[in-house]
Amino acid sequence: MHFTKMHGLGNDYLYVYGEPENPSELSIKLSDRHFGAGSDGMIWISSSDTADFKMRIFNADGSEARMCGNGIRCVGKYVYDKGYTDKKRLTIETLSGLKTLDLRTVNGRVKSVSVDMGIAEVSRDRTLRAGGEDITCTPASMGNPHAVIFVPDAETAALEKIGPAIEKHEAFPGGVNVEFVQVIDESTLRMRVWERGSGITMACGTGACASAAAAVSKNFCRPGEEISVILDGGTLKIHVDDDFRITMTGPAETIYEGETEI
Repeated sequence: MHFTKMHGLGNDYLYVYGEPENPSELSIKLSDRHFGAGSDGMIWISSSDTADFKMRIFNADGSEARMCGNGIRCVGKYVYDKGYTDKKRLTIETLSGLKTLDLRTVNGRVKSVSVDMGIAEVSRDRTLRAGGEDITCTPASMGNPHAVIFVPDAETAALEKIGPAIEKHEAFPGGVNVEFVQVIDESTLRMRVWERGSGITMACGTGACASAAAAVSKNFCRPGEEISVILDGGTLKIHVDDDFRITMTGPAETIYEGETEI
């Protein structure tokens, strides 16, 4: 099986065109950073009856995700750079609905992608008992679930302690992605993430969108203006409309091509 390792701000996945019979098993095997290629998961790309392409996302633990913001940007780069399409505006079928991509190219290669991520749903704050303390979070959905925790300092936030406790908390029966967000100013957020099914990752695109939407809902940031979300792997640009429709812009990079026996 031929695969392409790609990343969006260090959020790395293995990309394959086609769908196997055992995607969950392969994701567990190949995502292992000691015995496999090493990644946060695998993304399978195929044709679609309702869009230009379809993507399925499997985390490193084999669970299937509904959406991945960094992953979908890389899907746009994959299909364009490899000649599956010459369109610079694409629709992608995901488990959280159709997403529209605008590709920005340099010398015939995709360098960055803007994604219409749809409308964020931000709920009222919840205070949960997790990791031996009371944690207040802002639930938000980008088609997949997020719990945004505003903290005074993202660098010292207890990701490894609080992250898994919130991820598997009974308040979120299907699990949840957990973002630790520091408000730098009204146009800048610093975010670190514990991803459902993958643990600490360098970046989470849907998490950045959820964090920006939560910040706007709390009047930390203003709608209609670009918000820079600084992640461990780099910066995403997030635009939140008055109706909470989100546009995410960021890079997509190819790391290497590989082959493995399956």
